[in-house]
Order: sequence, then structure tokens, then C-alpha cells
Amino acid sequence: MLQPPATAPDYAAFLDERLPLQAPPIASYPLGDQQVWIKRAGPGIGPWRYRGLALLAGLLRLPALRPVPNPGGTQAVATEVRRLRDFEARGLRAPEVLAARRDGFLMRHLGRPGQDMPSLGNEIHRAVPQGAAPVLALWRLGLDAIARVHGEGTCLSQAFARNLVRDAAGVVAYVDFEDDPAAALPLATCQVRDALCYAHSTAIYLAECGALEDARALWTAWLMQPGRAEGFGAELATTVRRLGWLRHLPQDRRWGRDAQRLRAAYDLMAPQPPAG
Repeated sequence: MLQPPATAPDYAAFLDERLPLQAPPIASYPLGDQQVWIKRAGPGIGPWRYRGLALLAGLLRLPALRPVPNPGGTQAVATEVRRLRDFEARGLRAPEVLAARRDGFLMRHLGRPGQDMPSLGNEIHRAVPQGAAPVLALWRLGLDAIARVHGEGTCLSQAFARNLVRDAAGVVAYVDFEDDPAAALPLATCQVRDALCYAHSTAIYLAECGALEDARALWTAWLMQPGRAEGFGAELATTVRRLGWLRHLPQDRRWGRDAQRLRAAYDLMAPQPPAG
């Protein structure tokens, strides 16, 4: 005897019931045969937090370093819901919004229920002891994922490798959309920010496993791919040139891990002199 089709859960009612009881900013729940997440509004963020970075960006004449306003609270919820739905409409893989209200929203887990979704950043880090080849393979997945976003005429919020996740099939998805750079900056500048974020979050691992030289060739080819906003290449080249002082940072840990990250990112992005 055929079983009647299962009734779809009432996502809005589930959100209304659980959100007022949830203490952490984000939490996972079983819902029938599904796994879902509720993200609630956090505290507001004062604009004073961005003044130092804005001043630095102005002094260095680097628009891509200008901070993107993220007021937090209910505005961050509205921004994230809107951007997640926009990514879905563009065919870019991101968590599906199932229900939303002013102070929080419900989204579907990207993988199977209980299936871990490791960040690409963690995967690249863990692959360093295995050598250059596996690190480069994972790193290239991130480049390709960002290129797909740019090819759809948009940008990420913060294109750090931690905000790119993979399912068991190896498909890369995008998470964390609490701000919208394109609402504050030209699209080309937003896409330059994506490139800078990804380089900053990954180049140190390329350096540690001896893959930096091979990665430079992949980076150069990636920059030449079509489909980005007009002016992207020129603005990125200007940005890297104005960051030339980073080449004076030590490559060891004398100035800390953050200095190492900056130096490795610059070494990845800086034009190389011709051989011979």
C-alpha cells in the first residue's frame, strides 16, 4: 500500500517556537528527517569600530581596505537573509533560508543530517604536512568557487577560506553573509576584497608546504579569467603595488603569525621579475 507523502514541516512555526528559547547565536536542531540551523540576531555594532580601518584605507589610498558597515542586530539578519536568497537565485550554493523573522532565521543544513561540512581553510591547514600537491588542489577549489561568484556578477561578504565549506562530494558552498560590500563599494572593489581575503587566509599554508611558486602561476591565470567587474585587474594591481612595504616583513615568527600571513599573501600576489 502506498504511503501518503510526508507533510512538510511548518518552518515558520518551528522558528517562532525555538528562537525565543535559543541562547547561542547559532544552533542546530533535528526537524523530522532534516537538520536545520537557527541564527538569531546578535548585539548591535557601533560604527566607531570601523574608524581606524577607514582612516588607514584613506591614508594608504586603498579603497579595498575600507570597512564595510555591519551594524549587527536585526539589520545583519535582514542582510544575511537577503544575500542567501540572492545566492540561491543565482544558482550559487549557500544555505537555504526556510523561514525568517526580524530577529532571526531558519536555514537548512548544507549536507546530509549529521554530516560535517569542513571549512576549506581547515582542510588546507590540515593538508600542509602532506605536501604541496594536496594543498594546491584544495586551494584551487577556493579560487574556482570565488570565480563562480564573480562570474555571476556579485561578490562574497568576507572571502576568507573559513567561509567556504565542502560537502562529502567535495562541492564548495558559501556561508556567512552578515554584511553586503556591494551596498557600500563598487563591485570591482568588492571583488578585489574577495581576492585579498582569500590570499590573506591561505598564502601562509602555501608557503609552509613549499607550494607558493606553483600557486603564483595559478593565481596569475585566475586573475586573467573573464567575467569580473570592469576595473578589477587595474585596482588589484594598484592595491598590491601600494602594499609593497609588506615585502620588508620577516618571513619567520619574530613579529608574530599575523605578520607572517601578510608577508605570505604579498609574496603570492606580487608580480615576479622575469626569469634570467
